[in-house]
Amino acid sequence: MFRLIKGFWKWFRTPSRIGIGFLIVISALGGILFWGGFNVALEHTNTEEFCSSCHMNDVVPEYRASPHYLNRSGVKATCADCHLPHEFIPKWTRKIEAAKEVYAHITGKVDTKEKFEAHRLEMAQREWARMKANNSQECRNCHNFADMDFTQQKGVAAKMHAMAEKEGKTCIDCHKGIAHSLPHMQNVESGLKPQK
Repeated sequence: MFRLIKGFWKWFRTPSRIGIGFLIVISALGGILFWGGFNVALEHTNTEEFCSSCHMNDVVPEYRASPHYLNRSGVKATCADCHLPHEFIPKWTRKIEAAKEVYAHITGKVDTKEKFEAHRLEMAQREWARMKANNSQECRNCHNFADMDFTQQKGVAAKMHAMAEKEGKTCIDCHKGIAHSLPHMQNVESGLKPQK
């Protein structure tokens, strides 16, 4: 028995080239499978179906009534298009932040329409601040001042877009509520909490 153990440790300390090659191949395949599975899971969390699993009774009906869902051009912006950066690090940062939102739903903080409405302003302000901080990057992936033909826009829109570009404003400064209902905003400007 002692010889068997001693032989195993000798073999273990001096593995063959075949053993090392096998270990490298298995590790590489395991890494590829892990990364592929991880990306599939990540992409699933970017789908409208995933978002709808929690938001079917609150924001999904609003979104489906908006021009981001159904419009004359047939171009549709999904939840991830507006709420998730495309770049790797910002995307991961936002995914980690979103995990807190999923946790809030699972623990019952916003699991009903009534509870969601009670926290809508707080959640909206957090999202507006995020969009303001990144210059409405997700909006600008599709809508960019440099690519706009103001002569093709209605008079008021052309004037407002030209002024916003000149003043360095970002999309969210004017377009709050474009895909979702606005929260109750009374007394927000004065710094007071909204009335319920």
